[in-house]
Amino acid sequence: MKRTPSRLGTGATLLCAALMTGGCAAPDEPGRDERGRDGSASAAAGSAAAGSGAAGSGAAGSGAAGSGAAVSDAIGGPVRIATYNIEDIRTADVESADNPRLIEAAKIIQRLDADILLVNEVTFDVPGVAGDGGRPAGSNASLLVEHYIGRVWEEGLDPIEYTAWMPPTNTGVASGFDLDNDGAAVADVPPVAGSDSLGVPPRQTPLERAYGNDAWGFGTFPGQYGMALFVKPGLDIQLDGVQTFQTFRWSALADANVPVEPSGQLWYSDEEWASMRLSSKNHAVIPVEVPGIGVIKIVASHPTPPAFDGEEMRNRKRNHDEIKLVARIIDADPDVVSDQGGPASISAADAFVVVGDLNADPDEGSSFGNPIETHLLSHPRIRSADAPEAVEATRSWYPDLDPDDTARWGLRVDYVLPSVHLAVVGQGVVRTDPGAPVQVSDHFPVFIDVVAAPGAR
Repeated sequence: MKRTPSRLGTGATLLCAALMTGGCAAPDEPGRDERGRDGSASAAAGSAAAGSGAAGSGAAGSGAAGSGAAVSDAIGGPVRIATYNIEDIRTADVESADNPRLIEAAKIIQRLDADILLVNEVTFDVPGVAGDGGRPAGSNASLLVEHYIGRVWEEGLDPIEYTAWMPPTNTGVASGFDLDNDGAAVADVPPVAGSDSLGVPPRQTPLERAYGNDAWGFGTFPGQYGMALFVKPGLDIQLDGVQTFQTFRWSALADANVPVEPSGQLWYSDEEWASMRLSSKNHAVIPVEVPGIGVIKIVASHPTPPAFDGEEMRNRKRNHDEIKLVARIIDADPDVVSDQGGPASISAADAFVVVGDLNADPDEGSSFGNPIETHLLSHPRIRSADAPEAVEATRSWYPDLDPDDTARWGLRVDYVLPSVHLAVVGQGVVRTDPGAPVQVSDHFPVFIDVVAAPGAR
């Protein structure tokens, strides 16, 4: 589908964004946004919308002039919501301002020009782990804006001064249990290695894997593989309404898929099962006030991959139940209690969007029980008729991928699924050049452009 002219132009303009090349326009469309993206109205709106919040588990970063096209100057226009898994961004990566991989990531994000963006695999920086610089926990997202997304890297690309927010994560948090049943409960954090000269994270060591396998969610140090939400100036993250489900117990999920060995022996002891957290990172509901639409509740998560286990299928079953948890959150299941107390505050009248790397494909792969189709694509409150696809001209770069695959390894695992309250007017998978000297990630950005559905409000 093509993005509407009021947003970015159609046809070739979207194609240029997908090709990661700047400065082109369709012959019959304006080269820039018809809202005056290069004009004084946009700059003035960006300046007027400047704002900031506290770092860590609140909003971080700030809005500023020159921050790209602010939504507030186009009330009623389409809003772009996107997700992008940028593999294993570490604290040292964002503390610097010259990481080659993150420079390329910033360019991709600036071309994507999302109004609301979820980035998976940003380390939730924890004081005392791998250098926190004395900052509050969860400051890495604001550093990513300050040092990369909010800077000019290429002519024709606008910096974006997003407001950012990060929830804490279970990844790399020691459980105190021997969760992989190898005979040792590993609780000492291994030394945290740095990325290489191109910004590529290091390969895991056996010691790191041993630690990660016994953490509440796999991570080689506390905070690894966290997630961050970014919103443009003119949008407001309503921090008082944020809900997280970090500590929700797997055993508390109705009809949980309990890992069992072929012998019939339960994989987890009674004590482990009673303590085991379901979310491998976190599940979060983040209300965002969007001009012209109202509040959109972002339902963000990053379930564990359905792999790296045995016949007990502990990771495959956990992936299934993490996705099932997303559906139960949407349903405001009274038995699914948030960290703040009470069920998810999503009513039948609320607009929401499910976003994130869900690590499951509805058509292929190793997932257990097809959780994407079972719990999300068939959900009566989710609009899921058509999957975003890669632009035709970029498909030859990855001839072995299906049009809707969102990862280089050939599966659709990244999702932006709107509720029926929102109408989709554009969508796509942004395939990046496999010949680029620096590869940012093994995932591609996925986006949708939405407006309020007729009669939804």
